[in-house]
Amino acid sequence: MDGQSLLIQALVYLAAGVISVPIAKRLGLGSVLGYLIAGALIGPFVLDLVGEAADVMVFAEFGVVIMLFLIGLEVRPALLWRMRTAIFGLGLAQLLLTAAAIGGVAFAFGLDPRMALAIGLVLALSSTAIVLQSLEERGLRRGAAGEGAFGVLLLQDLAVIPMFAFLPLLASLPPGEGGGHHAVSLVGGLPAWAQALASLAAISAVVFGGRYLVRPIFRFIAEARLREIFTAFALLLVVAVAALMQMVGLSPALGAFLAGVVLAESEFRRELETDIEPFRGLLLGLFFITVGAGVNFAVILERPLLLVGLVLGLMVLKAALMFGVARAFRIGPRDSATTAVALAQGGEFAFVLLGLTVGSGVLEPEIAELLTAVVAVSMALTPVALALHERFVLAGAGRPEEEPQDDPFDDGAPDVILAGFGRFGQVVERMLTSNNFKVVTLDSSITQIDMLRRFGREVHYGDAGRLDLLRTAGAEKAKVLVVAIDDPDRAIDLVRDAREAFPHLTVVARAWDRPHAYQLLKAGAHGVERETFEAGVSVGRSVLEKLGFSDRRATRAAGVFRRHDNILFKKLMPMADQEERYILAARESRETMERLLRSEMALAGQEEDAAEADAAAPTPRERQPV
Repeated sequence: MDGQSLLIQALVYLAAGVISVPIAKRLGLGSVLGYLIAGALIGPFVLDLVGEAADVMVFAEFGVVIMLFLIGLEVRPALLWRMRTAIFGLGLAQLLLTAAAIGGVAFAFGLDPRMALAIGLVLALSSTAIVLQSLEERGLRRGAAGEGAFGVLLLQDLAVIPMFAFLPLLASLPPGEGGGHHAVSLVGGLPAWAQALASLAAISAVVFGGRYLVRPIFRFIAEARLREIFTAFALLLVVAVAALMQMVGLSPALGAFLAGVVLAESEFRRELETDIEPFRGLLLGLFFITVGAGVNFAVILERPLLLVGLVLGLMVLKAALMFGVARAFRIGPRDSATTAVALAQGGEFAFVLLGLTVGSGVLEPEIAELLTAVVAVSMALTPVALALHERFVLAGAGRPEEEPQDDPFDDGAPDVILAGFGRFGQVVERMLTSNNFKVVTLDSSITQIDMLRRFGREVHYGDAGRLDLLRTAGAEKAKVLVVAIDDPDRAIDLVRDAREAFPHLTVVARAWDRPHAYQLLKAGAHGVERETFEAGVSVGRSVLEKLGFSDRRATRAAGVFRRHDNILFKKLMPMADQEERYILAARESRETMERLLRSEMALAGQEEDAAEADAAAPTPRERQPV
């Protein structure tokens, strides 16, 4: 493919997505169905605007690689443990039972047992992208149905990795074309033991490099504060790992997934997710376009009744099995039905695996083409099936009342996002976490993060002034944003931007001084705290005690001063932008406040002296003669 052809294909893909997706959304079909329709129209079997299907799938494979890298970033031990029942119980049961049932049906129709097993494994997978997006659009992603669906999908995504290694072992035909790998393996001519050793070495290199080499490079780039280089290196990492896997004959998606898993616990995870997120959305859209473009309409038109029967049979069988498995795991009937309908389609990895089976001699090309069409049509019907389910089942029976649950994609919806983890932010974070509130912390100083992580504190690298990073950190679900960054101007910008983008958030900000506090309030902060005010009040209280005040009197003095200063702070706020008027009013108000303070504290002193005198006076019994 020459440069001009590549530019033309890019133009066609982008134009198709930009035109078709908004129209599909407007018609209520959903963005995924819009991408599929666009791909079908521009594909080689309709308008033929993008060349051969093999060229189209080059783009699709890279979309899968990026998606698996991002899924790998989510696979943390804490997530696996928290969802162990949904993943390794519900998910594993669904995969094995569905693969066995579909394989049994294929065998009953006269296919070779190895072919039947391969078809069962491939069709047991569901579409992560379509299911999660469709559930999110309908507000069904939280709760038992959403968590169950995510657990099954995550187990399926994990199972894709061993499938890449297992499916070629089922070969019973001469190798064909369409294996899905467009580069020659460097170890293809070596003995089997040497190929296995090379594969193990490549996987070890990914794990070792991600833990001991990549993170120092990320730190070096972070210290230079070059955001575009950070993004470029993230993409370079994904491409390099995918290329390494391909050189040793493994799936590029396997390498990308492993790289994501290795970096899942690093301080750069949030920044990586944020930087690659735009590519994720674009490449997923591109992936769905290529899926639509890869549908062979000639096969569909030759046997339309067979295709309809296979699609309906697949969706009904998968839904029935999923419903039974969910009920066996004590999920409610309505949630089980929602999960079953959501997971009834074929998955995006089926296209890659079907290409692998043809290239490895497991399936005949004609069977693979028919199954590709079946999977594509079932994916396109999923938004329609969910819409019908929502209208006639959920709406008729009423939404189940259930406790709101965390989004499985996150570490748990945070209560607070803390922007800035210096001396001020650390105190706030300790108070919140000690009271069992979940806090996500962000800081842009890699030196500070390294030091804090040595003390066991989880801090994420990133510029909290970026709205996309706040969104990745959970701002759409959090309740409070605490702005504790050192730069006064950036703090004002962050408060203003956060209030516009996340109006539900309560924003509390650290102010350098009184004028900065006024600016933060005008920017939209719900509350401000001058960073040295409380410390000064506390020191003043301590000094009063050392000068002879009792603890009670010193505490009252601090409270009285704090109350009057807050009154003065609010009184002067309307004049903050008028310097001369502000200074004059501040002087007059401060003199008035000081007189009131002296008067109130003198009265407090008299009351305390009287109380002490009453306490020291003898009781009536003590005054009686002995």
